[in-house]
Amino acid sequence: MDDTALGVARRRPAPAVVDVGLGVTVAAVVLVAALAGIGPASTTNARAIDVGALALAAALAGALGIRRRYPVAALVGLNAVVVLWFVGPYPGRLVALAPLLGCYALAADRGWRWGLAGAVLTAGVQILAIRVVLGDVATVGVVPIAVLLAATGGSAGAAVGYYRALLTSTRAELARETSFREERTRRLIAEERLRIARELHDVIGHSMATISVQAGVGLHVLEQRPGQAAEALAAIKRICDTGLADVKAVLGALRTPSGDVEQSSGLDRLPTLLETVEGAGLRVELDLDGRALPVPVDLAAYRIVQEAFTNVIRHARARTVWLAVEHRPSRLTLRIRDDGTAPPTTDGWGQGIDGMRERARALAGSLTAGPHPDGGFEVCAELPVPEVR
Repeated sequence: MDDTALGVARRRPAPAVVDVGLGVTVAAVVLVAALAGIGPASTTNARAIDVGALALAAALAGALGIRRRYPVAALVGLNAVVVLWFVGPYPGRLVALAPLLGCYALAADRGWRWGLAGAVLTAGVQILAIRVVLGDVATVGVVPIAVLLAATGGSAGAAVGYYRALLTSTRAELARETSFREERTRRLIAEERLRIARELHDVIGHSMATISVQAGVGLHVLEQRPGQAAEALAAIKRICDTGLADVKAVLGALRTPSGDVEQSSGLDRLPTLLETVEGAGLRVELDLDGRALPVPVDLAAYRIVQEAFTNVIRHARARTVWLAVEHRPSRLTLRIRDDGTAPPTTDGWGQGIDGMRERARALAGSLTAGPHPDGGFEVCAELPVPEVR
């Protein structure tokens, strides 16, 4: 709650104070009307305002004061005050309007059925009280008025009750919708962070792995073969430039409304990737079925191949790696296998395999990774390719 809303809530009086204030005001109006002779004509034998009238006015104020917490008891008490006031008999008939507030409060709190029962009770009491005071002759003319007033009070209360229920339901629905949107926003933010982290992991991991290999080659041949050392340094520069371009593309996606990485980051960059891998001392055998792919599938396929090559460079101690890209009508299959002799890791294959598997699952695909029966390690990914309409 902000400061403005908190200030309004502090300035707003409590419901109990409002009810007590209304009760005292109505009681005072009834007494003033009785003293001034305001209202329907009084009987000729009307009593002057005395302690009994003051006690009835106090009872009326008390009944109105509890009408919100105890609506049934308040309505019964208000009708009792009317009967006793008429039997008194005390002058002024505005007291007969007080039970209408009780009808309103009962219907607003309990619904239209209770409001109907309260209206019937109040109308009956009004007719009975006025008949006792005015006699049988006036009863017929009083019935429609009493019934109409009681029905009006009950109907108004029922309408307010339904409005309050609707308002409560709407606020609850709004709160649920707000909570759902906040949760959805948090989930989307977490997914976006994971996607960016995965992209950066693949780009930086591949670059660092190949740079490490080239740097090792350069240090090894620096004195005996300076020319080859210069080639290693040139390869490192090329790898750094490519890696920086990839990082720029990933971070640049944050500034686009869609958050997509540029389309040039797909399988069309395989020649550059293979050149880097071969520069790290691996021989690559390629079986490529090249076709146009949707951007998400194209990017995921490239990142899976890139991460698989990175793992081979860093862990496999391999000489040859085989890459097969098979494009079926509705599915793209990637197979990356090496002839490495390094034993597999025991920590769940590491984050690289998990990242590749998450990329495949994000597109409703699958990825398996493990030792190959003929030796080495194999990564196999299947990515669904949506039909282009």
